[in-house]
Amino acid sequence: MRSVTYSMGVSLDGYIVGPDGTFDWTAPQPDVFRFWLEDIRHVGVHLLGRRLYETMVYWETAEQEDSLSEDEREWAALWKALPKVVFSTTLEAVQGNARLRSGGLKEEIERLRAEPGEGEIAIGGAGLAAEAAEADLIDEYRAMVYPVLVGGGIPFFPRQGRRVDLELVETRSFSSKVVYLRHRVIRQAPGRSAGPDVPR
Repeated sequence: MRSVTYSMGVSLDGYIVGPDGTFDWTAPQPDVFRFWLEDIRHVGVHLLGRRLYETMVYWETAEQEDSLSEDEREWAALWKALPKVVFSTTLEAVQGNARLRSGGLKEEIERLRAEPGEGEIAIGGAGLAAEAAEADLIDEYRAMVYPVLVGGGIPFFPRQGRRVDLELVETRSFSSKVVYLRHRVIRQAPGRSAGPDVPR
């Protein structure tokens, strides 16, 4: 079954956007950008909300600019070709290899998992991730943690009011002092209980 992953840059205190609405502290250094470039090769379809779509729409035409680096041109080509599903109730149209949906995230993920296809189902944006997490659809949380405290804003982790056990499966440090953390959701096998609580 295709994995559903949620990846974003995040401050050390857990926010993807600061209280002033900015996220300039996530501008990737070359080694981090190269990491995301390799990471997106494993994505089969990207699900995103309106805000992230409007941020990323730049890459639909970015390859026309002369100022792009070689890595940026490669990213632009990969992003432009990647199938995308944009969830929004306010947008009337989307560009490029994207289609628009006004709802039904769970149904969309179930449909993508059922049909033939390779590559991960990537989710971008805190709002969409919160909805997916509430339905227990996220298989991996991938955080690129930046050494900054922003004091509030939009949180990376959904405030869903339930416990989710995670397994650390990968870490990586970068020259810019950024740390990548990849966690897999631990799910209980059907028909098995977690057992009695152990006093601590």
